[in-house]
Amino acid sequence: MTTGIISKSMGLVADSLDMLADSFVYGISLFAVGGTIVKKKRIAKLAGYFQITLAIIGFVEVLRRFFGDEKLPDFSTMIIVSIFALIANGICLYILQKSKSKEEAHMKASMIFTSNDVIINLGVIIAGILVNWLSSSKPDLIIGTIVFILVIQGSFRILKLSK
Repeated sequence: MTTGIISKSMGLVADSLDMLADSFVYGISLFAVGGTIVKKKRIAKLAGYFQITLAIIGFVEVLRRFFGDEKLPDFSTMIIVSIFALIANGICLYILQKSKSKEEAHMKASMIFTSNDVIINLGVIIAGILVNWLSSSKPDLIIGTIVFILVIQGSFRILKLSK
């Protein structure tokens, strides 16, 4: 979040909000371990609603920046931070896929979030390249919007799993 604010990158801010939600999901998923199916589904539902809330907040910020007078984001920070995040998310996804309980709703929710993160990281890297190439903040706002769309889609997938 700090690098997103400092670099004025909506893509990084969106990614950080998504990672906040992921951390929340991972944390509450621990409460489901060894619990009943009902408890696991309830936790997955809570995670889905939390993601939707963050996405709405993010959409509002994208609109504010689109209609406001925002400076060009720092493309190099966008790219460097996203490369490190991509490495971390790739490792997390690998670990999740090796899990023995990967078929349970709360673990599927975690894999959905992490898969989205990998896509988001690649998107922010591409947006950083385009910001530099086009000298425009629009690619950054577009990737921010795409991130929140992915978050909403993931939320609905998770809510479906929780039924």
